[in-house]
Amino acid sequence: MKILLLDAGSLEDLQPLTCTRPLRRCPIANQPLEELQRAQWEAAGLAAATPASVDADTLFADGAAWLAVELLRELGGRRPPYVVRDAAGAVLAWAGASGGPPAGAPAVSAGPGSFALRFPWDLLRLNELLVGGMACDRIEGCVREGVVVDGHLALGTGSVLLPGVYIEGNAVIGRDCKIGPNCYIRGSTAIGDGCHIGNAVEVKNSILMQGAAIGHLSYCGDSIIGERTNFGAGTITANFRHDGAGHRSMVGGTLRDTGRRKLGAIVGDDVHTGIHTAIYPGRKIWPHQWTLPGEVVRKDILPAETIPTP
Repeated sequence: MKILLLDAGSLEDLQPLTCTRPLRRCPIANQPLEELQRAQWEAAGLAAATPASVDADTLFADGAAWLAVELLRELGGRRPPYVVRDAAGAVLAWAGASGGPPAGAPAVSAGPGSFALRFPWDLLRLNELLVGGMACDRIEGCVREGVVVDGHLALGTGSVLLPGVYIEGNAVIGRDCKIGPNCYIRGSTAIGDGCHIGNAVEVKNSILMQGAAIGHLSYCGDSIIGERTNFGAGTITANFRHDGAGHRSMVGGTLRDTGRRKLGAIVGDDVHTGIHTAIYPGRKIWPHQWTLPGEVVRKDILPAETIPTP
């Protein structure tokens, strides 16, 4: 069976991450989503189709879908038509028609390892799955004496872990990064190329895109941080409600249940926070925005809400 990946484009519900890149280019575990999706097909023994080679047996995969290898193998032996849906009812893939999911076709359950990437926190879910599933180390950078790694680590060339760095759980760190001294990285964390994580910083279960900088005295938990974003000293992303309830986040004017007990901030590219900024859980900051020193981010910061220069 051949598989054709449909381009999901820049989905509005995934903003601010998709304000500056299409979904297929969003990094998960430091790789573009599209590359990870293609690796799944190859592991399942499926060949890539082109629009010109589509036939009755082609499997059409939504570009905003993550399909587990086990599911792809099952679909490879199934006769069309059918429609694959996740637990929430979202269509992930189909076979038997090129114009969209065939009406009246049998439904196939996607299972727990396959799901739609509809909202920013779904990317965190996938990152947890991939980074958390690492089974070996790949260390190409420099690990100085005094570093503790309690888990599996992928460290890119030109990167250095300075004394006092403690990594608990699995982590993926890109090329030319400076990590430490005296910082704590835990959970399933992915740190892109050219990032700086400095003294007395804790990063937990997060995605930091290339060029992000969290220099000192900050906490980044269960968050996604865009390219070249800089956290001023003492910036804190809250990720837990006092009542322990699940988090909700505003998407397109609707307050959405994220299904997560822990969720920090979703921050776009080229954002700068002032020192001692505090960000409420589930809040989003659009690209090229900034905060003033001591600011409390109680609601999303959209482009129309740019703070005037003092």
